[in-house]
Amino acid sequence: MRKTNAGRIALAAVLVLAALSALGCASPYAKYAETPLNITFIETTDVHGAIFPYNFIKAAEMKNSLAQVATLVAAERAKEGSNLVLLDAGDTLQGQPTVYYSNFVKTGSTHVWSEAANYLGYDALTVGNHDIEAGHPVYDKLYKEIKSPVVCANIVKEDGTPYFTPYTVIKREGVKIAVLGMITPKIADWLPPQFWTGMQFVDMVETAKKWVPIIQEKEKPDVLIGLFHSGVDYSYGGATKDTVMNENGSQLVAEQVPGFDMVFVGHDHMGWDGQGWNVATKQKMEVKDPSGKTVYIYGALDAARKVPMVNLSLTWDPKAKGWIKKIEGKLVDMATVPADPAFTAKFQPAADEVKAWVDRPVGKLAAKITTRDSMFGDSAFVDLIHRIQLELSADPAMGLKKADVSFAAPLTFDATIPGSADGTMYVRDMFNLYQYENFLYTMDMTGKQIKDFLEYSYKSWFDTMPNEGNHLIAFQKDKDGKLITDARSGAYQTATRSYNYDSAAGINYTVDISKPAGSRIAISSMADGSAFDPAKTYVVAINSYRGQGGGGHLTTGAGLDKTAVQKLKFVNGATTKDLRFYLLTWFEKQKGAVTVAPIGNWKLVPEDLAAQGKATDYPILYPPAK
Repeated sequence: MRKTNAGRIALAAVLVLAALSALGCASPYAKYAETPLNITFIETTDVHGAIFPYNFIKAAEMKNSLAQVATLVAAERAKEGSNLVLLDAGDTLQGQPTVYYSNFVKTGSTHVWSEAANYLGYDALTVGNHDIEAGHPVYDKLYKEIKSPVVCANIVKEDGTPYFTPYTVIKREGVKIAVLGMITPKIADWLPPQFWTGMQFVDMVETAKKWVPIIQEKEKPDVLIGLFHSGVDYSYGGATKDTVMNENGSQLVAEQVPGFDMVFVGHDHMGWDGQGWNVATKQKMEVKDPSGKTVYIYGALDAARKVPMVNLSLTWDPKAKGWIKKIEGKLVDMATVPADPAFTAKFQPAADEVKAWVDRPVGKLAAKITTRDSMFGDSAFVDLIHRIQLELSADPAMGLKKADVSFAAPLTFDATIPGSADGTMYVRDMFNLYQYENFLYTMDMTGKQIKDFLEYSYKSWFDTMPNEGNHLIAFQKDKDGKLITDARSGAYQTATRSYNYDSAAGINYTVDISKPAGSRIAISSMADGSAFDPAKTYVVAINSYRGQGGGGHLTTGAGLDKTAVQKLKFVNGATTKDLRFYLLTWFEKQKGAVTVAPIGNWKLVPEDLAAQGKATDYPILYPPAK
């Protein structure tokens, strides 16, 4: 009897184990074999301080901001069975006075972007170059305040370990979504070392090749997402697929590193709706990884103007024991979405505080000035920057060397100041006068290097005009010589951005647009009439972006050693605060309305060709309002 009972017990145990084994083999995703699991992704990027539905620079309501995004997010989360993943790809800490105020004025409280990010409940964020530009005291504090994971794999410490968390894993209904973060690796070319002490920047493709296998082996994710603060067109600035440390490496990663399902991008402000970019045809194209799998690329427009909303449909394949994935997305125009009342109510006190600050008068201008004039020659707008830079360098209290020459460019493509009818300059106007948080440097350069610097600047600024009927502005052209337009905005593409249109003050010179690039500049004298000597060393006033090597003017143009430039070997003085701060205090010290006019120290020749070229190109750069 005992033997019989023992046999029955053994048989029952075997049956139980078999049943448990069968259950163990059944996938927890089996329920999605018939009804797919849907996960929605919303990405913001390059918000640039557009947190509230109000433009603090223009003193006007704004139809695009995080307040509108909040409406989209709330509506999606309110849906039954919602599985929303909210991502941000960086560049929030520069742009609107909203963030400048938290960065540098009201520093003792929680940062407004931290509060907004926590309120919206982001699932992951990465870091942008303009976030690093805010400096360690700002972003180190900020990223401690933000509750969401901040992921960035290609910023490492000196020992090679990640400075930030490289990736995070987000779960929805048991599905594991791995998000690998990265940033454009060009930071060291653009920003002074004090902004990124303790950091090194690594090539994006190299970093992805390292971390994707680690993620796949360790996490075994169902979905792999790239969250990159880097653009799509890898050819920007003359780069190629093989260029190491490519500024816009997002598509290169998608094409060269297998495993990604989607890549969310930023930095280029272009807006991407699932496809990538064919650099040969200048058209959108489907992007495939080395295995032939399609990788979808999405990216928001800056200032939350349009954001991608993407649906990932996951159907379980029981035979293959894997997911059948379907991805569909679109860019949602935030101008069609109302601001979220709960969001605006939450942040109204902060908005009121910033508005009171930017509405403070700081001085007066006798007449309006515009950067439109700066595109075509010597202008009052840029010469005001030159004037202030030279005066700052001559002030012993600044700790700079007195500059002989100043370099500056129109940092905003289309800005007019002041915005007031009576000439009053307010704090808000400073953000149009000077868009970025650059510092002021003084540095040593020879006369020859100054000339070569200018040759380089004007090479990408003005086209060669051997006779009438040609363009003055250097535009991008196709193989047939026709001007290239941006596929999204329709705007004609210039050879370089206007923030690279550097002119000089302190010297008298001409730019001969009838001559080929590289032989256009003729420097006649210093501003005081004394001789200009190519062999002499001069002190130059220059912003930190350019002084660090940004734009290539010092390295490719003037021929200075790139490593020496990045290590500031030629710099002999630097301000302790950003230029906008000093511009503001400069205006506060002036008595009465300030009269501004072109210095008149440089001009384009032949003048008749320059005038004809301006007449042709002005409506191309600034089309009449429809």
